[in-house]
Amino acid sequence: MAEPTKVITEIFGPFQDSINAEQDIRELIRSIMKDVEKSLRETVIAMQVIHSEVNCEYIHHSLLKARSLFEEVQKGFDELDKTVPPGQYYRYNDHWRFSTQRLCFLAALIVFLEKGFLIDQVTAAQMLGLHDKENIHLDLEDYLHGLLNLASELVSFVFSCSRGALCIHIYAQARFAVNSVTLGDYSRPLQISKFVAELNAGFRLLNLKNDSLRKRFDALKYDVKKIEEVVYDISIRGLTPKASAEDAAD
Repeated sequence: MAEPTKVITEIFGPFQDSINAEQDIRELIRSIMKDVEKSLRETVIAMQVIHSEVNCEYIHHSLLKARSLFEEVQKGFDELDKTVPPGQYYRYNDHWRFSTQRLCFLAALIVFLEKGFLIDQVTAAQMLGLHDKENIHLDLEDYLHGLLNLASELVSFVFSCSRGALCIHIYAQARFAVNSVTLGDYSRPLQISKFVAELNAGFRLLNLKNDSLRKRFDALKYDVKKIEEVVYDISIRGLTPKASAEDAAD
């Protein structure tokens, strides 16, 4: 008959090996994400020029710099895909969920500044380098959170600017909207109003459950009302081109 101590060791020994292996994976993931988050911060810094410049050449240069930094992000996610064990995405994704949401926000920002329309999930995944991976992917919820962060910051900063308040937040797009107005670009709130209204209409098509995404969407509905007030204030003061005001109303 086997000794009790030996039996316990045989049972629990593999458990400790499994725990150690998981901890090693998590440490490696943290190391990879430090590099990804470094590129994320540098992307925000590279786009600071859009808050003080109206020169299209300077803004274009900052966007090119941001896109080059996304190439570093893609390399990081390449390493992450090799590190995460197959079928265990949701076991470890808490390490990169928040960063992915911010990166989706920045990707949406770049596309909005370049093209003036909403980035789709496939394009966002391609910019982050998550479109062709085996063990990791761009989660739909992270993508939607990125869009809601963009909309919320756009609206809050336009609203603050219209009241004469100058605030500082972490997200670049919102400051860009404010500075556009302070530099005399009164058509920017109209463009943002139309963009946010369309985004709100899209989210209304979704049957969101009572979770964090639903709460963020509820805030968007109030933001839509706020920006409508901003557009009204600007319009009655005659600060916008007539054609732009008509487009916003449509």
